[in-house]
Amino acid sequence: MLVLAAATIAALAPTPLQAATADDSNVLVIGRISDDPKAHYEQLKPLLDYVVPRMANVGIREGRILMARDAQQMNSYLRRGRVDWVTETAGTAMLLQKGSGARPLLLTERDGVSRYRTVFFARRDSGIRSLADLRGRSVAFQNPLSTSAYYVPASELIGAGLTLEILLSPMDRPASGSVGYLFARSELNIATWVHKRLVDVGVMSNLDWQNPQRVPLAFRRDFILIRETPDYPRALEMVRGNLDPKVEARLRQVLIEAANDPDAREALLRFFKTTRFLPIDTTARHALEHIGKGVQRVHAEVE
Repeated sequence: MLVLAAATIAALAPTPLQAATADDSNVLVIGRISDDPKAHYEQLKPLLDYVVPRMANVGIREGRILMARDAQQMNSYLRRGRVDWVTETAGTAMLLQKGSGARPLLLTERDGVSRYRTVFFARRDSGIRSLADLRGRSVAFQNPLSTSAYYVPASELIGAGLTLEILLSPMDRPASGSVGYLFARSELNIATWVHKRLVDVGVMSNLDWQNPQRVPLAFRRDFILIRETPDYPRALEMVRGNLDPKVEARLRQVLIEAANDPDAREALLRFFKTTRFLPIDTTARHALEHIGKGVQRVHAEVE
């Protein structure tokens, strides 16, 4: 069964060797940083199939998909022209911009929401009421690539003058002047760890905070919000820095118009529940600049 699964993924997700021919001017390659290539292939393929025929007037005849295991590999693909277009959350998008010169193309609205924010929460009986109270305490992040549950809250803590140190387990404790952190892997785990006092504070997006499948109502009654960040873009479409301007302009146009095309409805839904693509306004650009600086500080001071 393991061999069969591996063969299925290999068949669905193009390999780097296959992608080596994807720098032809008539091929559009969409990339994704993925730990589940089969599932992500099925999310990307319908929209790629919708987009490619509508770009014939700029010479695009074929679409391909290339997965990367991490941001470092995706930066390499973007620099070498192996990938043209990437969909990502804001924190990772800024990593790609810094590492490869990739540029934001459009904002991505998912489930009708184009912006969200990070919330910090603690048990009501913990005595924690602000970030300053976190010295000598612990916080649960989600995973090292999460914008709302790692990059943004970690940069907020650094900006508040706090020092972060990774803990070996929830039973480990940080130095008295530091904030210890762990990765809980899911929002439900974050909420559970805080509720069971395994960690002192949890972080997640306001959308996850409002979802009872991720923060059960029985838990939320015992929680208090101690900090909410300003809003920032939920997701972005990025393009490599040296993409042909005609191809970039046409891709932007096709994606913006897709929301009004009934033929695109199913493809958009499969594409991470996208409802529409939006131009990047001044407010979003300022938020992205702030996140970009925060991501750099996290890499320099935490990682």
